[in-house]
Amino acid sequence: MQGRSAAFTVARAAARMTIAAKRAETQDGGLDEVLIPGGPDLGTQASREADARRQTFASGRSSTMRRGPVSWWETDAQAVKEILSNWINILLVAVPLGLAAGFLKWDAAWIFSLNFLALIPLALVLGDVTEDLALRYGSVIGGLINATFGNIVEIILSVAALLNGLYGVVAASLIGSILSNLLLVLGCSFFFGGLYNKTQRFNATGNQASGSLLFLAALGFLIPTGAGLLFGGGADHNPQEVVLGISRGTAVILLICYACYLGFQLHTHTDLFEDEVPEAGSDGVVAEAQEPMLTLGTSMVMLTIITLVVAVASEFLTSSLEEFSKSSGLGEAFLGTIILPIAGNACEHMTAVIVATKNKMDLSMGVAIGSSIQVALFAVPFAVVVGWATGHPFTLSFDPFSAMALMLSVAQTNFVTAGATSHWLLGVQLIALYVLISLAYFFK
Repeated sequence: MQGRSAAFTVARAAARMTIAAKRAETQDGGLDEVLIPGGPDLGTQASREADARRQTFASGRSSTMRRGPVSWWETDAQAVKEILSNWINILLVAVPLGLAAGFLKWDAAWIFSLNFLALIPLALVLGDVTEDLALRYGSVIGGLINATFGNIVEIILSVAALLNGLYGVVAASLIGSILSNLLLVLGCSFFFGGLYNKTQRFNATGNQASGSLLFLAALGFLIPTGAGLLFGGGADHNPQEVVLGISRGTAVILLICYACYLGFQLHTHTDLFEDEVPEAGSDGVVAEAQEPMLTLGTSMVMLTIITLVVAVASEFLTSSLEEFSKSSGLGEAFLGTIILPIAGNACEHMTAVIVATKNKMDLSMGVAIGSSIQVALFAVPFAVVVGWATGHPFTLSFDPFSAMALMLSVAQTNFVTAGATSHWLLGVQLIALYVLISLAYFFK
């Protein structure tokens, strides 16, 4: 998710500079500061003359002419306006409607549809607030914040389904999130990036580390699945308890691997995952001028409110899924594996494609592959541990087709990215595999 954070920061650098300048006015007691293009490069004499003019103007200006200090709530209001400026946020009207549908017990089709639409802008706003909060603490703490909240929608969806006893939906939604990031998001990035740029390159060493971790996660899911199919029951062994024990042990190991991945990415080998610093444009806006748009208190309040709303909307969504599946004729496997991940990954889909068209493939790979690793090594094992703590026997023994689809998707992704180069035809291959898997789930 570091890639997503950098992409949003680059897009909003000008807004951050404006808000930071207004906040500086507050700290300077309301006196306007005249900025001279070029700064010290104009020479000492010119700088002295400019300082003299500023002092003369400031001393001669009456108190009625001076602007008052800009309040923190004014800069926060402008920042919130900037965050909500994305056209997709028009779907926020579905949030109160979805909550009303759930509380008033409307038809399952309305509950499912409205809350599904509500999760898309909520995921986008949550991503903006998270990356703004991460700017305050540097790469290490910022990376931990992104790792925790970057996939919060998928995590809350899985926990809500888990507590409702919908173990199949939990497995389907989490596997579907991995598949959509690996195949659909990465495929669209390669395809549209290749249309704008003939051939694109990305970091080979970082890609190798990420690809091997994904293969390890796929094996971690395949082993309990194979154990559930091949281990027979005996007089002293219950196969379900054996698979449950294997799943819980595997979950702990995968969580440890995820912690090692964070240390590798954020501490020991940060150069392999560093984002390119954009050069100054014609307007002079550069990435070094990044400043948090929101104050710390506003960021935490927004983060808390959005997380609570997502939790309620997810609860209504998952509780209506079974009835909606029966009324619509769509299988739970198709809804959980293909439809639900679209809502949770809406932000990643757009960001990865946009930065790929700008020839920033390291950013795009960080969004698609990094998000897949977070789900595979954190969200899935976390669901197992939550089930362990709450008495819900959720295991990593998925249905054989899902395990096979995941393993083949990871293998195909590693084949496609092995050369550390991409073009539009590779994107077509990944998208085609995603469509084939979706077709199989549709008729399942």
